[in-house]
Amino acid sequence: MCGDRIEREYSMHLYRRKKKHPLRWVLVLGIFLCAALFLTLGTGHMEETVQREQQELLQEAINQAVVNCYALEGRYPESMQYLIENYGIQVDFEKYVVSYEIFAENIRPQVRVIRIGEDGDGV
Repeated sequence: MCGDRIEREYSMHLYRRKKKHPLRWVLVLGIFLCAALFLTLGTGHMEETVQREQQELLQEAINQAVVNCYALEGRYPESMQYLIENYGIQVDFEKYVVSYEIFAENIRPQVRVIRIGEDGDGV
């Protein structure tokens, strides 16, 4: 009989429900919202960084093709179209505008890659 009483008291203590504190849920919700905010801001920054790197890579590829053309043919390419057709340059014209300015045959052309919709001068 005494053993039953001890078991009941032990099981009641074992399964006693803890009080739920509303402050705990507010804290959990606050941490979740902060994490979501940081992820959103980080994703936007990462996307901007990737776009800038793609723009720089395109600029470097075009410049390298200009130098290769001069080394192989002894002259600079007369147009951007010539680089696309003969040196495998691929430009997404929906994302970028390429400014290809020739001053003279024996002077290296000025090449600028500008992202469409970008504020400022670009690269």
